[in-house]
Amino acid sequence: MKTFRSNGKLLVTAEYVVLDGAKALAIPTKHGQILTAEESNSNTVVWKSYDEYGKVWYKGHFIFDNGEILKQVQDDNAITNRLKNILSAARTLNPEFLANSKGHRVSTYLDFNREWGLGTSSTLINNIAQWANVDAYKLLEKTFGGSGYDIACAQHNTPITFQLNTKNQPLVNSVRFNPIFKDHLYFVYLNQKQNSRDGIKAYRSLNKVSDTIINDINAITEAIVEVSSLSAFEHLITEHENIIGKLLNQTPIKSRAFSDYNGAIKSLGAWGGDFVLVTSENDPTDYFKSKGLDTIIPYSKIVLN
Repeated sequence: MKTFRSNGKLLVTAEYVVLDGAKALAIPTKHGQILTAEESNSNTVVWKSYDEYGKVWYKGHFIFDNGEILKQVQDDNAITNRLKNILSAARTLNPEFLANSKGHRVSTYLDFNREWGLGTSSTLINNIAQWANVDAYKLLEKTFGGSGYDIACAQHNTPITFQLNTKNQPLVNSVRFNPIFKDHLYFVYLNQKQNSRDGIKAYRSLNKVSDTIINDINAITEAIVEVSSLSAFEHLITEHENIIGKLLNQTPIKSRAFSDYNGAIKSLGAWGGDFVLVTSENDPTDYFKSKGLDTIIPYSKIVLN
């Protein structure tokens, strides 16, 4: 039996504009996903996906027909169709993958809530890429799309900067981002799952990112990596929120939903859902619970560092 694991992700800076070459700070999470694959004697791939409680949340069956991967009729749903496309794309990149038509029993195991947006898709892509022995970035391009920062997080065990060069190739560097004020950083889940593909589509429709914006975000990312005080960090993420807010024609999350909060708040990834990063001198749990938000995770509990 083969076993693969990939880390989840949090995008701290350069949301959206990372697609246009801005330098992003991204952080792998302690949470991730495991994939196991074991050969069987049939020509069927039997797939089971388990959630963080060990319960099966998805089952799928795929058969081989003249080298093609086909879904069985009873499994005709969006997840099955997506998974079939991923497996077929992996075979396109490596025709030897699943070429012998032997069957496989495949299981995936999440250790986080798949509504959280920590990388259910990217960890799956990276695990399948490892299993198929293909380039995970190319597999992502053929399936979900996106910048690829989440794939970089899946493959790294330290914070990274991520940037696409002029040829759209990823430039990934490990960085020492371990702020002395990390005990004052928290991640709060907004109880809304955000579809990254929808967010990217909306961003692309604006078509107004400029070199000035890219340069400003690059400067903020580089400053955040080196920042040594909580107040300076708060200033930087607030400035970042204002830049992206103007770009998207959206009001930053603090002004829109938490204007009375005594600290800084920054959206992570696609605006409007998933996690936000908040700063606080004291544990902010009571404040956010009063707003109906129950998932408040200290920095050290989620970040792989």
